[in-house]
Amino acid sequence: MLERLKDLIAKNFSNKEIEKKNNTLLRSRKEVEINANGTSGYTIKEGEHKGTVLGHIKREKKVIE
Repeated sequence: MLERLKDLIAKNFSNKEIEKKNNTLLRSRKEVEINANGTSGYTIKEGEHKGTVLGHIKREKKVIE
């Protein structure tokens, strides 16, 4: 019975280590600024297409006649 408990404790320990690593990776990610500065998409900040808005939602204006 002691061997079974050792195995369960070892598995639990390894699972906790994996969870800790995953949590640190999630926390270290930089968040993407969506809807910043009034846009409805993501604005590219570096590179050739700097300032371009990706995924911009455009709505057609209704013309009242």
